[in-house]
Amino acid sequence: MTWEIVLNVLLMLVGFVLLVKGADFFVDGAAGIAKKLKVSSFIIGATVVALGTSAPEMAVTIIDAAGGSGQIIVGNILGSNVINILLILGVSAVICKLPVEKSTRFIDMPFLVFVSVIFVVFGVFLGAANTFTWWEGLILILLYAAFMAYNVTLAVKQSKSQLEEATAVSISSEGAIAGTGTESFAEKLRTGYENLCGKVWFLIILTVVGLAMVVGGAQLVVNSARYIGSMFLSEEIVALTVVAFGTSLPELVTSVSAARKGDVGIATGNIIGSNIANILLIGGLGAICTGSAGLPFSTEGLVSGLVSLAAAIFIFLSCQGKSGSIGRVAGIIMLVGLVLYYGFVLANALSFHIY
Repeated sequence: MTWEIVLNVLLMLVGFVLLVKGADFFVDGAAGIAKKLKVSSFIIGATVVALGTSAPEMAVTIIDAAGGSGQIIVGNILGSNVINILLILGVSAVICKLPVEKSTRFIDMPFLVFVSVIFVVFGVFLGAANTFTWWEGLILILLYAAFMAYNVTLAVKQSKSQLEEATAVSISSEGAIAGTGTESFAEKLRTGYENLCGKVWFLIILTVVGLAMVVGGAQLVVNSARYIGSMFLSEEIVALTVVAFGTSLPELVTSVSAARKGDVGIATGNIIGSNIANILLIGGLGAICTGSAGLPFSTEGLVSGLVSLAAAIFIFLSCQGKSGSIGRVAGIIMLVGLVLYYGFVLANALSFHIY
């Protein structure tokens, strides 16, 4: 029994590595192809990269819906959203003040609050009791399509220079050391990788391999989470904690790295877009893929949904001052809130499990 637990923990860790690196490869490959097709970098960020960073959650959702109870799906969505705001934005804000663009403050953030309310209302009050039905999932996906259409329309109206400044990601780092004879082995590998990313055939391979890694990693994570949940805690609690953190690793690495480099626009835009995609796209797919059974929305889901909503409201209010920024004090408050939230979740789960 003990070796089976250890094995599943190791398999889950391997799954997380595959998810993170697979999403990274998928974004590099797909965005590179889009660049070759002369698609603007802003639109790439709003579409390809948004889907790429949500690929772990999407893969976990589809796999769990196909062969599980669906409890991992809601826990993963809400847990990821709480971690995205309270942990990732919290750490990023502590590192440096995060200025928020006017359009984000008055359009994207209010929209995130709105869809967070919709998610809780759909899960608790509409359709079947405490269940997302397929038609509710369809509504969520249509809302996401409308949101994406708005972003693409906005991008088309902007000038080329504005599009380049607004882009949320960089396909590859510029200015690598070359020809000095003093490059380390790691630097040579990085330079070689960047050179290959200029070739279409390599970008296609990178996209396919990345997608395969995401799917395979998701399979490992879901299966391991189910086993661990059956031994100690419920699947939803495991999804709210371990799985949610693992699938949020791409956003964590991207945002914290961006904040350290001073690219603060990436840190906020990455999180807001990811949370909206999690609720509307991932939640919608989950509800549709579970078919007539629906997507279960338990008491833990309600609590986590309200916490996710409160977090969205908090970041909206925290950047409405004259500076239009999320400051270090707000970051500290978010980190304290994260500790209190997970302390409550784990204490409640352990208490329930004991009794």
